Amino acid sequence: MKHIILAAAMLVFGTAVYAKGGKTVVVGGAPMYPTKNIIENAVNSKDHTTLVAAVKAAGLVGTLEGKGPFTVFAPTNEAFGMLPAGAVDNLLKPENKSKLSAVLTYHVVAGDLDSKALMAKVKAAGGMAMLTTVQGEKLTVMQKDGSLWIRDAKGNTAMVTIKDVYQSNGVIHVIDHVLMP
Repeated sequence: MKHIILAAAMLVFGTAVYAKGGKTVVVGGAPMYPTKNIIENAVNSKDHTTLVAAVKAAGLVGTLEGKGPFTVFAPTNEAFGMLPAGAVDNLLKPENKSKLSAVLTYHVVAGDLDSKALMAKVKAAGGMAMLTTVQGEKLTVMQKDGSLWIRDAKGNTAMVTIKDVYQSNGVIHVIDHVLMP
């Protein structure tokens, strides 16, 4: 009973109660609540409208609303804008659904890997940790200049710009480039 009263008092006075010890983080101008799933939060981020449209086009909404847990490296609209001209429009075509799905699932790792867990993997592996994506290929995680970086199969890198955005079914790390399998 004491915990219920404390939780209610925290909500009344503006402090959120967090799932998995996470806090509400603002991404793309919208609060990302740790009590909501990945999709419920992502649809509110103004920085992730392209990612949400792609997830819908690939038919992955149900998966990312599922139990998980998932670790998602979420590229911003600006990251998608760095792709060659027409690349996003081409991926969104119905005939390219399998390619789009492959690109998107390359940004997802099974499990709940917050920045502490990722750093522990990096340290244990001597500076670079390999993660297997839901798509099946590998990503490399490393630390550089105090930040987490992700390297894709083609050697391109993305910096984690916002880490530890906790969800009810995992964690999101916002990244500044699209990863390619």
